[in-house]
Amino acid sequence: MGRYVLRRILGMIPTLAIISVISFVLIQLPPGDIVTSTLADLEQQGQQVTEERIAALRAMYHLDDSIPVQYLRWAGNFLTGNLGYSIRYQQPVSRLIWERIFLTVVIAMASILFTWVIAIPAGILSAVRQYSATDYSLTVLALLGMATPNFMLALVMMYLGYEWFGISVGGLFSPDFVDAPWSLARIGDLLKHVWVPMVILGLGGAAGMMRVLRANLLDELRKPYVVTARAKGVRPVRLILKYPVRLAINPFISTIGWMLPALFSGSAIISVVLDLPTTGPLLLEALMSQDMYLAGSFIMILSTLTVIGTLISDLLLAIVDPRIRYE
Repeated sequence: MGRYVLRRILGMIPTLAIISVISFVLIQLPPGDIVTSTLADLEQQGQQVTEERIAALRAMYHLDDSIPVQYLRWAGNFLTGNLGYSIRYQQPVSRLIWERIFLTVVIAMASILFTWVIAIPAGILSAVRQYSATDYSLTVLALLGMATPNFMLALVMMYLGYEWFGISVGGLFSPDFVDAPWSLARIGDLLKHVWVPMVILGLGGAAGMMRVLRANLLDELRKPYVVTARAKGVRPVRLILKYPVRLAINPFISTIGWMLPALFSGSAIISVVLDLPTTGPLLLEALMSQDMYLAGSFIMILSTLTVIGTLISDLLLAIVDPRIRYE
């Protein structure tokens, strides 16, 4: 097991290196750069910028260097913890990024837990009572959850919250805690608001995972070891939870890695709709303005979290399933 973990950790290094190259190249593909984008905004406002000022900005941010030189400088600074300076926001990238990354991870983790809490009992119940009224009802709800876009559900919840209860469900903090330092009161205020994006992001995933668990569990319930255990008088609840569910639940663990990027990408649209201070709106603005230091740092950090999530899911899968561990 130790050699397996070491091999996977060492494998993360070239993976992240390749991701960094691809990310940097994709950011550079659109024509122009952050300076030309900033100049276009200033011209729309009726302001004029001299050629000397433009040349000074390009020299300050090394935009006249070749792409390989820019990449090596950016990657070297990233490895040393220097995420660069955002031209768009005139702030260090680290100051802009860390709290938003933290809030995004909080929402993603809460959504994954919500997905599991809903999907596991519903999937088990639907499989055990196959073709019953309960099974059909859960199937209809699952299909509705999978078919409804997250942003549409967010708009519906915002409308119902305002019309029925007279409250706004947008944001993650009350006005008094938006810019306040972290404290127990601010954490409590966050918990009061985080359930809205948690439910919106988690419902679609819960619907899909419920169907996966139902299908896997039905396959396991038909296998000879289950029939033998029933013939020997093993209690139904113990039989289902101890053996078939342990094997059918593997997809929940193995999909942690790809659920993280799915939640991050899905939360971008939800964050815009609900006005959440997460990575989504800031990353979208950085990509549109070609702020390479901000956009590149976001993409690399999110990619790192995804690779780590995949490693965690593989390790948990090896712990839960002895067949994988022995292999």
